[in-house]
Amino acid sequence: MYNNDEDRAVPDLSPALLADVGRRKMLKFTGAALTLLVSPVGFAASTSLVAVRVWPATDYTRITLESSSELSFSHMIVKDPERLVVDLKGVELNSVLQSLPSRVLESDPVISLIRAGVNRPGVVRVVVELKGEINPQLFTLKPIANYGHRLVLDLYPTEPLDPLLALIRKSTPMEAARGDAGGEQVATHGARQPARQNARAAPEANRLITVVLDAGHGGEDPGAIGRRGTYEKNVTLSIAKRLQRKIDAEPNMRAVMTRNGDYFVPLQQRVAIARRVQADLFVSIHADAFVRPEARGSSVYVLSERGATSSAARWLAQRENEADLIGGVNLARQDGHLARTLLDLSQTATINDSLKLGAAVLSELGGVNKLHKPQVEQAAFAVLRAPDIPSVLVETAFISNPEEERRLNDNAYQDKMADAILRGVRRYFQANPPVHRTTVAQLGG
Repeated sequence: MYNNDEDRAVPDLSPALLADVGRRKMLKFTGAALTLLVSPVGFAASTSLVAVRVWPATDYTRITLESSSELSFSHMIVKDPERLVVDLKGVELNSVLQSLPSRVLESDPVISLIRAGVNRPGVVRVVVELKGEINPQLFTLKPIANYGHRLVLDLYPTEPLDPLLALIRKSTPMEAARGDAGGEQVATHGARQPARQNARAAPEANRLITVVLDAGHGGEDPGAIGRRGTYEKNVTLSIAKRLQRKIDAEPNMRAVMTRNGDYFVPLQQRVAIARRVQADLFVSIHADAFVRPEARGSSVYVLSERGATSSAARWLAQRENEADLIGGVNLARQDGHLARTLLDLSQTATINDSLKLGAAVLSELGGVNKLHKPQVEQAAFAVLRAPDIPSVLVETAFISNPEEERRLNDNAYQDKMADAILRGVRRYFQANPPVHRTTVAQLGG
């Protein structure tokens, strides 16, 4: 089972010492020292894992270990080859842990293999074999929603993906060569500039428009779940991908996804992605839910600085803002300064533009589905807090309504939804031409 230095087992024990251990004690070696620790029942483990999940994203991979009680752990990085070693204390090596190797996809950007085994009495060792150097972030989460205690391993490559650079590399050589004329250049060496100039800047009708599409929820956060078992995270991703293809087919537009697979992206990171690619618009796609199944219809929401426009809007914003709690955010890594900046900047002009975009999209949705409310609503949605990008949240239908849940799973309905949102975006830009954007930096190399 084990090899190399990180897989060492406890040395052989004498019969006399084993007999002593049998009197409800266990052994722990620290260098040459031997320490006897009281154990409840010999070597018996007290915790069993109930689930393990591996979520490969475009720029990191998350591993989640879930148990019925809090996990005690330690970890280290081992070089040549690169490995992350995690010791789980007081954990039973059960079939859940033994299933870890089958959870890794060949396409995973970070992991090549995961294996687990008993390292020493009372300790299960998990070894993550890596494709390169990483910056690991390990943290625990308290029980919430349907989850028990979770240990989260977020594995980030030491050279993170730059979404703006990836976007430029997808462009044609002609677009990349245009530089200033095309309005798109690359931030290199971590340089960051404001995504847009003042809204009073001169319109630039012929440049490429960037629309960020945010498929709500994902990974550890399933979103709302319909009575037939439909996950909101799957519906939103499917509609967003359809809309992405339609936008990319437009001669003057391109789409960027905050996620293009089943993985979790924190709310603040979704906003950061939009700002880093200098987005002109941000469209977050969701499927509504309510405690009563008769609620139905499509809705559009924008950010509010002065409270929600209705109790339903306030309730929905609270539910959507819980995504970070359910999906699992490492609070130690949150950038408090950035969060305060996004909250403190005056967003009046951006909210006014968001209301115009929302009205254009809502009018088009009315041709596909009944509208839940005839006007754009407002509430404090965390995902809409970009201070300089018009942003809307589209609730495509109520997944808690049996009829609308069925429609949300229908390919034709998803396509009509994507078409309606695109028509709304077109209408908005016809009345509000895109403004000139600040040059960021020259394309390296």
